[in-house]
Amino acid sequence: MTLLLDGQQVQGKRLKITASLRIESDDMSGQTSNTEKAHKGFKPKTLTVSLMIPFVDQAQLVDLMRLAEATAGGGQLKTYRVVNDTAAAFGVRQVQFSDGVSAREDDSLNAWLVQFTLAEKLSNPERVEGRRPGNPVNAQGGPGGAVGAGGESTGSPQELTGFEATLKKVDSWLGGGEQK
Repeated sequence: MTLLLDGQQVQGKRLKITASLRIESDDMSGQTSNTEKAHKGFKPKTLTVSLMIPFVDQAQLVDLMRLAEATAGGGQLKTYRVVNDTAAAFGVRQVQFSDGVSAREDDSLNAWLVQFTLAEKLSNPERVEGRRPGNPVNAQGGPGGAVGAGGESTGSPQELTGFEATLKKVDSWLGGGEQK
């Protein structure tokens, strides 16, 4: 099994990749025993990679760390094109390093046990969501603004009904303001 990131092979022994897809849902049962769930979408797929790098092959760990720390324009994490059978089976084409890289020394094997996670970037659900037309935003007026006017005044003062005028007088009197 091999793992290539932008054509560069991730070196190491006993390479194992675990792919996972998280499906978000919420329980809708409330206080009942109902089993209904609300589907909240698919989260990006992840590839958890574990491998062993012998102490004598320190350059392999240095190369891996260079890949993990690489940034693109604007300081964003670099996105890699991934080539791997497990990634292909899950439909993962582009990934970024996420959740860190760990290397634990194993004295009996004279090697580092390395583990890291690659998160899918520009996933299929993400692309579909980006192409979907957005919901129209309804303008909301602020306090005292006309409903549907988006908080803008129409230029002419609105006439108050008799009851509203009485309430305004009482409000002004209680607040200590002027009566009109």
